[in-house]
Amino acid sequence: MTCLNEKNIIIFLIEIFILLGLSKFFGEMLRRRGQPAIVAEILVGVILGPSILGRYAPELHNLIFPNNDIQKSMLETVAWIGILFFLLDTGLELDFSSAWRQRSDALIIAITGLIIPMMLAFIPCYFLPSQYIGNPNDRLMFALFMAAVMTVSALPVTARILQNFNLYKTDLGFLIMSALTVNDILGWVAFTLILGFFTSSEVNFMNATVIILATTGFTFLCLSYGRLFTNKVISGIQKVKLPEPGSSLTFIVLLGLACGTMTALIGINALFGFFIAGIMAGEARALSEKTRQVISQMVYSIFVPLFFATIGLNLDVLKNFDFMIAAFVFTVGTVGRFAGAWVGVLFTKQPRSNILLISLSHVAGGEMQIVVSMIALHAGLITQTVFVSIIFGTLASSVSLGPLIAYALKIRKQVSFLEFFARENIISEINANDKDSALRELCSHGAASTNLTQAEVYDLVKKREDEMSTGLEEGLAVPHARIRSIDKPVVIFGRSESGIEWNSPDGKPAKLVFLILTPFTNEDSQVQILRNIVRGLRNEASRNQIISAFDSREILDVLKDIFKDACLKNKTAA
Repeated sequence: MTCLNEKNIIIFLIEIFILLGLSKFFGEMLRRRGQPAIVAEILVGVILGPSILGRYAPELHNLIFPNNDIQKSMLETVAWIGILFFLLDTGLELDFSSAWRQRSDALIIAITGLIIPMMLAFIPCYFLPSQYIGNPNDRLMFALFMAAVMTVSALPVTARILQNFNLYKTDLGFLIMSALTVNDILGWVAFTLILGFFTSSEVNFMNATVIILATTGFTFLCLSYGRLFTNKVISGIQKVKLPEPGSSLTFIVLLGLACGTMTALIGINALFGFFIAGIMAGEARALSEKTRQVISQMVYSIFVPLFFATIGLNLDVLKNFDFMIAAFVFTVGTVGRFAGAWVGVLFTKQPRSNILLISLSHVAGGEMQIVVSMIALHAGLITQTVFVSIIFGTLASSVSLGPLIAYALKIRKQVSFLEFFARENIISEINANDKDSALRELCSHGAASTNLTQAEVYDLVKKREDEMSTGLEEGLAVPHARIRSIDKPVVIFGRSESGIEWNSPDGKPAKLVFLILTPFTNEDSQVQILRNIVRGLRNEASRNQIISAFDSREILDVLKDIFKDACLKNKTAA
């Protein structure tokens, strides 16, 4: 029996140190330039693996990453922990309830975003040469899997791009995220069924029926009764005042382990169980944004970089790179996802100005494609050449998303919102101490500028707030709603020196609150007003100016100075 010794542990620690350190360093450099960190994480593995270091400095490569079963098993175990936690956090970031409430538009976009790319990809994938298929006898399963891979968009990547462009909290951003959420869930069900059929020892009608019913039943129970149970447990944790966020994190991990075990027993991959467990935990309203951020930062700071870095360590990218198949995967995938979303938007009531932005938001392939493709590679469904091509297509489409979104925003009609400020809509000190009362106070001012009562305005704003908190970082909050009875935007500002709890990602209370009421038919005004507020108040000195202003007149002067500069920068950028 081979035992773990001190040398194995030392080498393992050195490997983790190098992989994690380099991945985080270069990942942060890319993140600051608006690009996804996954590009750096995979490239670090490629450089340190057989592709570069193993090819040009084999002695050094074997010294750091020796070719023995123990060292490989240790890294592989860490990689599996990383992939399980990644799926858990991915589910945690989804908001299934809000997406379901948006089903009139989001469901349409998600379904066309699933069906159309699969239809476009299935036939050409079916007729690919046998050299790209793990087993030529499994050509149908291969084509189905590749078609499914090309449908799922990069929800985490898109979410971060929308945050970078200050679109995440807008109604448009909410619709995009809702559609991607449904797309992710449907896509994972498709992946699970295909891989379940392929790995099954015998595929027949009875076996296929059992897998489909078991997967559907498990998903239904988890997304109905399971999420209610999860919310109750997390609420109970807070009521008895157990240490947070550690207690909630422990429960969520245990939930993931339980669901992963159940899906493995059903005959589908354990990763699907972790993904569903994350969705259930994400549905818990008692789970604060700060706790979610702590969990996400833990996963993306440690486990995710190590997982994606280890991919390159076990793969010779240069040997297995085929430009033609890589270009095929990238082109068919991006065109299919774009076309699917475009057709879906045409069947909704969205204004024409939103079609391009929504469609482009579906273009990027993401980490999910790499995760499920790795499972398919280990199962023998795809070859290493196809796996490398999927990685290439994922990275290329993810890198292109930022510039594409920037272009879509640039060609939108520019809105100057300085005229929407008025002194009577400036509240120098909000009397309320809680969010609900503060919303009522703000809405009482907003009602004067609309044909609605204070209660009617409050109901619309509160409904939107319940779907997704509008608390931002650094003491900002931007509650908003679209109202049919107005023909131009109305902005009400309120200041709270002590701050109001607003469920913000950084946990800071909101001191500067902007209530934005926009016409129902004009999406541009809401998007641009919210973006400019975030951009104008990104500077701490600007926020301090408003906080220290004497009265509403002085606050209005400060706001005009700040946002005059912001508008000028926008025009220059455009």
